[in-house]
Amino acid sequence: MTTPTLTGTELGVSGPQRPLLVLGPSLGTSAAALWARCAGQLRGEYQVIAWDLPGHGRSAPAGGPLDMADLARGVLDLVDTVRPGAVFGYAGVSVGGAVGLQLLLDAPQRVSAAALLCTGARIGAAAGWRERAELVRGGGTAAVVDGSLQRWFTPGFRDREPGVVTALIDALRAADAESYARVCAALETFDVRPRLAAIAAPVLAVAGGEDLVTPAAGLAEIAGGVRQGRLVVLDAVGHVAPAERPAAVAVLLDELFDPRRAAGGAVRRAVLGNAHVDRAAAGTTPFTRDFQDLVTGHAWHDIWGRPGLDRRSRSLVTLTALVALGHHEELAMHVRAARANGLSDDEIAEVLLQTAIYCGVPAANSAFRIAQRVLRELDGES
Repeated sequence: MTTPTLTGTELGVSGPQRPLLVLGPSLGTSAAALWARCAGQLRGEYQVIAWDLPGHGRSAPAGGPLDMADLARGVLDLVDTVRPGAVFGYAGVSVGGAVGLQLLLDAPQRVSAAALLCTGARIGAAAGWRERAELVRGGGTAAVVDGSLQRWFTPGFRDREPGVVTALIDALRAADAESYARVCAALETFDVRPRLAAIAAPVLAVAGGEDLVTPAAGLAEIAGGVRQGRLVVLDAVGHVAPAERPAAVAVLLDELFDPRRAAGGAVRRAVLGNAHVDRAAAGTTPFTRDFQDLVTGHAWHDIWGRPGLDRRSRSLVTLTALVALGHHEELAMHVRAARANGLSDDEIAEVLLQTAIYCGVPAANSAFRIAQRVLRELDGES
């Protein structure tokens, strides 16, 4: 086995003073084709380096057989050419996610946190990777184009975003066949399921809800197996999540890697619950991207994160404001939040009684109806 020389592409604004974020590819893709749109949606201030597999994108062909540990060492060598000895955040897709797991095991002191997307601690069956390698050695990467179109994208995405699909398929066609086959061989032998419990860094496992290559169950296994894991499933997403849902993935990466957004996200999750926040992140589009950033950064970090009032008090104020303005959908959400912040049902009722005097009986009447429904739902859930 040999350590490959990998080439990175810098995406976004450079700057050695910024935290380093390293992005890993899926088999058959290039860094630019897979990650450029998602990197453009990031709002945290990082130095972003996306690396290419051997014989893919800008990287030279593989000089010999490979395993996952070789690829992990190649990533460390690349990072050391950019910033020697740096600790970095890591996000990788498919084989790039497998490399991320290998990095977390082999060089845990170098990786601060990792987002592992559309991947697994074991991906596919050994026989399938041997067959894929033989197919490519015999017919080049063109032989796997049709299969990749089926595996990578959800139905309809090819029609909605033909430019994205074309760029990824062009990268696949341009990939060196022997290097592609050697990465298949690395995947054939890769299995770190028994070692997941040794991973201590925070891990975000992101699954595509319609990913047939690495189903959500494999990402759940990672999230449940590491010491600090969390699973998010993106509905209506296939195997290349950063290309298919760049804004949603960017929101998730910012919450994991940017300190301010991570702190705001932690408060938001403590108050509203993981399920609500994950749904909001998964539903992010380029149109709503900046609004999600505003909510996490300003509302939950700058305001809810201030020490001047405790969360119980902030819930009291928020319920009153929402009743006064008739924001019923938000009111239902914040009745749940008030429970999470320690308010009793009687205290919530007292707040609503107060609003009957200062906001009006009709407003309070609607608020009591909504609050009663939500509190009954919460009792049923518990």
